[in-house]
Amino acid sequence: MGSRVAAWPTVYRRFAQWSRDRVWARLHRVILDELGARGALDRSRCAIDSVSVRASKGGH
Repeated sequence: MGSRVAAWPTVYRRFAQWSRDRVWARLHRVILDELGARGALDRSRCAIDSVSVRASKGGH
């Protein structure tokens, strides 16, 4: 059980690095592209929130 505790710093470090390297954004794009190519993406049912899309400076 002790090995699980020791793994958390590695998990966090990799998650943080992948976030900085935009791995999650690229993975999201790959999944969307694949679903789109299969015709399995229903864009009429989507949502965008501030976590996914940054607002432009000045609010424009």
